[in-house]
Amino acid sequence: MTAARPGHRSDSSAPALGGFTAGQLVQLCDVAGLEAPDAEIYAHVLIDTLGPLAERPLDRPPPFDSFLSDDHTPVEFSLSFLPGKAPSLRLLLEPGCGAGGLRQTGRTGLDVIREMAQRWDFSTGQLDKLEDLFFPSSPEGPFALWCALELRPGGVPKVKVYLNPAASGQERSAGTVREALRRLGHKQAFANLPQADGYPFLALDLGDWDTPRVKVYLRHDDLSEEEAGRLPRTSPGPGSAEVQGFFRTAAGLKPGDGPDVRLRGRPVLSCHAFTEATTGLPSGFTLHVPIRDYVRHDGEALARAVTVLRRHGMDPSPLLGSLAAVTTRRPRDGVGLIAYLALTHQHGRPPRVTTYISSEAYAVRPPVAVPAHQGETVH
Repeated sequence: MTAARPGHRSDSSAPALGGFTAGQLVQLCDVAGLEAPDAEIYAHVLIDTLGPLAERPLDRPPPFDSFLSDDHTPVEFSLSFLPGKAPSLRLLLEPGCGAGGLRQTGRTGLDVIREMAQRWDFSTGQLDKLEDLFFPSSPEGPFALWCALELRPGGVPKVKVYLNPAASGQERSAGTVREALRRLGHKQAFANLPQADGYPFLALDLGDWDTPRVKVYLRHDDLSEEEAGRLPRTSPGPGSAEVQGFFRTAAGLKPGDGPDVRLRGRPVLSCHAFTEATTGLPSGFTLHVPIRDYVRHDGEALARAVTVLRRHGMDPSPLLGSLAAVTTRRPRDGVGLIAYLALTHQHGRPPRVTTYISSEAYAVRPPVAVPAHQGETVH
């Protein structure tokens, strides 16, 4: 169940989706230290990417059940933190959302990515190799294509695309991921992935990246702390104690909860990034905990995020500013504003913590009396 967004009015003065989310983005750019001209450029990019949906007033329900967020807003923000640096601001969008069925949405998304490639002078060659795999004539699954922009000074972002391995059927997801990795030159990669309950995303870095990645996301139902510590396949990589410590904090496990306690709510995701094909091993690992399912309200989610940031030597003040940039509500008055908390290890780089911030353009989920985690143990 969701509650109406505070201050949201069902009359002709209601803001449009594009203007509302672009306003949030401009304020987030200020939090992340981006200059006003860059913020204006990126706000226009957001509105252009949403297409006709940008003009739809928010007093009308979302025309499409976007899988990107709980309230079906096709926009999500995130801040990525490193020690001693200002956070990087990222924008996740579903281009073509509401354009029709999945087939039309996917084709519109591809057109948007190719327009971006022309505008910012990058190649879509890697994406083109996969078009028949991820854009069949009768696609299935919860989405067709998402686009992520890492916003940099100068008004030219780094671009990523997220594709749906279930496009030809959920039962073919593993085969689709395996074939995609083979076509992209990572023939041994699939064999080096840990066991999973599903393959929700495959992502590609496009454009100006120092080392472009192919990223495979895995779903882990009812994951325990002990199992989380065994997920990394990078060498060298994070130790199991670090991964388990992050898992415990993000999930809100109590001191008395043993390593066999499982998370029964929304599944945890792992991400395995491949940059070279010689060894077949991933060069990066991320654990994504859907913190919104394991807290009563966002006040608890914020406290856990601050703990994780400080533990890794990162300043949490931009996170506090980011929440104020997107909403006037108090954290304890809803749940889901902080959607995910993630810890990333990439070869040659310090650990990175990312907080995913919901727009809540359409609705706010009310607080819950008891979060999904009930302290259930493995028998």
